[in-house]
This record gives sequence, C-alpha cells and structure tokens, in this order.
Amino acid sequence: MKKNIILALFLLFGANIFAQQPTVKIAKLKYSGGGDWYANKTSMPNLIKFCNQNLKMNLFPDEDIIEVGDVNIFQYPFIHMTGHGNVVFSDGEVQNLRKYLISGGFLHIDDNYGLNKYIRREMKKVFPELEFVELPFSHPVYQQKYKFTTGLPKVHEHDGLPPQGFGLIWQGKLISFFSYECDLGNGWEDRGVYNDAEESRQKALQMGANLVQYAFTNY
Repeated sequence: MKKNIILALFLLFGANIFAQQPTVKIAKLKYSGGGDWYANKTSMPNLIKFCNQNLKMNLFPDEDIIEVGDVNIFQYPFIHMTGHGNVVFSDGEVQNLRKYLISGGFLHIDDNYGLNKYIRREMKKVFPELEFVELPFSHPVYQQKYKFTTGLPKVHEHDGLPPQGFGLIWQGKLISFFSYECDLGNGWEDRGVYNDAEESRQKALQMGANLVQYAFTNY
C-alpha cells in the first residue's frame, strides 16, 4: 500500500519531467452520514491550478472523488475532506482509512462550519490511541514555500474564534491536518462565489499549497 503512494510521488517528481500529461491526482473524500462532502465545487480545481503554477507541480487539473472504504484510496498522496454536517464511518471504512494514513497518505479535513464534533468522533474510531493536537506555528506545515508565522489565515468568521490547525501525529509524523474556524476551502473557491477579498483568497490558496507540498514531501 505504501508502495502505491511512493509510486505516485515518483510519477509526479520523476517520470513527469519527461511526460506531457499529468499522471498524479489528488482527491476529495466522499463519506456517509448526510454531511455535504460535495461542498465547495470550485475549490479543488483552483487549488490544483495554484499548485501547478506556483509549486511547479504537474497535478491533473480536476480532483477525483474517492469513498472512504475504496481500496483505490492508496493511489492518492493527498485527500481533502470538507462539509458542514454529520459524518459516519463504517467499520470497514475505519480500517481502510487507518491503513491509508499509516501507509503514507495524508488527509486534510476542512471544517466548513458544523463538521467539528462529527469528524472528531469518527477520527477517534480510526485512531482511538490518538488525539488531535494544536500544532505550533513553527510546525513545518506552516513553513513550506509560504510562511505562516501566526498560523492559519482567517477566511470566514463562523463563530468569530481564531483559526486553529490541529494534527494527528502517528509515530512522530503528521498524517492528518484539521483546519478549524478558518474555512480554507471557501477561500479556494472562485471569487464570485463568496466575493472574498483577493488577499484572503491568496492566503487560503497559499496555505492549501503548503498542505499539498507537505503531503508530497513528507510521505
């Protein structure tokens, strides 16, 4: 399983030097429970475009959709998850997601407002021995190409609380990043969706690019 993720990384940084077409994809996570996993329609294509232009990556221009229990999940070095509501993982999905994350995969969970209590409950099933911990601003995830010396940018207000970045750490390695009170995915959307200021959108895209870069270089 880990070999699948390493192979994907090789294809991105190695074979793609000579290729004309992108071969590596990133994905959005489809889950059960009634939450709107499909939110933010334009966010992932915009993030991919930003990464290709600014990190010189060669990602396929559209994200794939991958279900939690799908064995093909191991093809994706980076998976994004969003939503406002309920999340439910079956026993099989719990096992599959755990194997994916400890085998080198990376999951970015973005609370689109209302996801927090549900995803914490479900990720506790996946890693009962772990807790989400708030990452210090010195953590490498904030220190990739773009430097965020005060942590996550604030895109949307929600409850007016400061944005927080939480991580699941497995054997010293960050395997999942949870952006809370921030709404990065909304910031990745086309400008006309929320009419966010361009500066806010750029900060959101830069932080998203940091997450992708971290996932691809710390497998």
